[in-house]
Amino acid sequence: MNASADSEALTYESDYPIVLNPDPVFLTLNPKCDAPNDVVRVEGWQISQTDSHLIDSSRKFFKKLKRKLKNPSLLTKDEFHEMLNSYLEKSSERAGVSTGVDPSDEGYNCKLVEKVGFLMGSEVKGLVLEGCVVLEIWELLETLIVRGLAEHSSSSNLVHNLIEKRRSDLVCLCVKHVSDLRTADLLSVLRYFLSPPKGGYESMVRVREEWESQALSAVEKAMDSKLSGKKLKLAKEASVLLMIAYDGFSASELCLHYLLASLNLDEVVLSSCISKLIGSEIMSLIQYLGKWVKKYERFPQAGPCPKASSSLGLKSCEWVPRLEDIVKCLGLVLDEHFLSLVLHSEFHEELRSIEGLVNALSLESKVCCSMANVIESLRTEVKGAYSEFFSYCSNFASSLFPTMSILENIIIVPVDALLGFKSCGQPVSSVKGCRKRSLPGVGDGPKEKRQKNGSRAYF
Repeated sequence: MNASADSEALTYESDYPIVLNPDPVFLTLNPKCDAPNDVVRVEGWQISQTDSHLIDSSRKFFKKLKRKLKNPSLLTKDEFHEMLNSYLEKSSERAGVSTGVDPSDEGYNCKLVEKVGFLMGSEVKGLVLEGCVVLEIWELLETLIVRGLAEHSSSSNLVHNLIEKRRSDLVCLCVKHVSDLRTADLLSVLRYFLSPPKGGYESMVRVREEWESQALSAVEKAMDSKLSGKKLKLAKEASVLLMIAYDGFSASELCLHYLLASLNLDEVVLSSCISKLIGSEIMSLIQYLGKWVKKYERFPQAGPCPKASSSLGLKSCEWVPRLEDIVKCLGLVLDEHFLSLVLHSEFHEELRSIEGLVNALSLESKVCCSMANVIESLRTEVKGAYSEFFSYCSNFASSLFPTMSILENIIIVPVDALLGFKSCGQPVSSVKGCRKRSLPGVGDGPKEKRQKNGSRAYF
C-alpha cells in the first residue's frame, strides 16, 4: 500500500507513452514555404500506424493497471502476470518483433520482458515496477532491473521500497544496473549496508553466496589445465582479487563492495553521503576501509581485472573496489569528520592500525618508483633479450606510482591531531567551547596520550 501511495503522485499518463521512431517521420516532412530563410517550418509530421497501435495499447494497459493498484489487496499475482503478458504479446505483435518464447515455458513472463520489455514506455515501466514491489514478485523485478528497465524517472521510490522490504540482494542490483540513482538513494543504501536492520541479513546471504561462487569459480579456472597463456594468467590474477574481496568480509560489507565500485558514486556524491553519517556508521565504514587497506598491503599483486568478466565470466571482478577507491574514501572520511575523530578516542585504535598499513604502502611505493627509475636507465643501455624483462619490471614498478601519490596527498594527516590534539598548549577538552561528546552508537574508549618524545606520526 505504501509503495502504491508513494509513487501515485509521480505516475502520470503521457500523450506519447512510448519512444517514437523518428526515421519514417523525417521522410514525410516537407518545407512549408520556399523562402530561403535560416529557419524553415516543416509540415507533414504524423505518427505511424504501428506507433499509434502501440500508444493505444500502452494507454489501455496503463489505465487498467493503475486502477488495479489503487486497491492492491484485490490484485493477485496471477492476474498481474496475465495482464502484463497479454500487453507484451500484443505490443510485440504490433511492432513486428518475434519473441521466440513458448507460453508454456517456465518463467515465461521474465523471458517475455527480456525480449520485448523495451517496448514499454516510462510510465508503464513505473507501474510494472510498483506492482512487482507491492505484490512481491521478486523474480520479475530482478529481470526488469538487470535488463535496464528500472530507471529513477520510472520509479523514484524503488530503492526506498526495496530497503523497506529488506531485499538487500535487489538493492545491490539497483546499485549495479540503475544508472540514474539520486544522492539520497545512494545515502540510504550506504546507511543500510553500514547498519543493517533486522530482517536484512537473510537476503544478504544471497549476495555472499554469489561472491563465494565467483571466488571458487576463479580458483577452479586458475587450476584448469586446459587454459594457457594469457587466459591462465588472467584467471590467476582474478582468483587473488576475488579471494581478498571475499575472505574476512561480512555479508553487509560484501554488499558495500558494489557501492564503492559503482560509477554512480563519484567523489562529490560520496563526500556528500559520508558527511551525513553518524557515529556508529562512521565506525563501521572505517573498519570496512581498514580491512581493505590491510588486504592490499598483504597482497600487493592484487589489482583490477576487468577483462576477467568478459573472458572468463567472472562478473564480480568488475565490482571489487580498487585501492585508489578505498584511499579516496578514507580521505573523505577524514575530511568530513576530522573533528569527531579528534574528540572521540574510540576511533583512535582503528585509525592507528590503518596508520601503520598506509605507511608501509607509501614506503613500498616510493621504493618501487626508485626501482622504476633505475630500470628505465638500464633499459636504455641494454638491448636484446633483456629489454623485455626490463620493460616488464619498469611497468610494474611505475604502476604503483599513482597509489603513492594518493597516499601522500590524501591520507598524510598528523596522527597526533587524532590521538592528543592540543590548542594553544591545552588539551582539546579544556579549550573553551570545545566539549567532548559521545557520538550516537559509539561507546567511550580508552583515552590516548601524546607520545613522550613529542614526535609526530603521519599517515
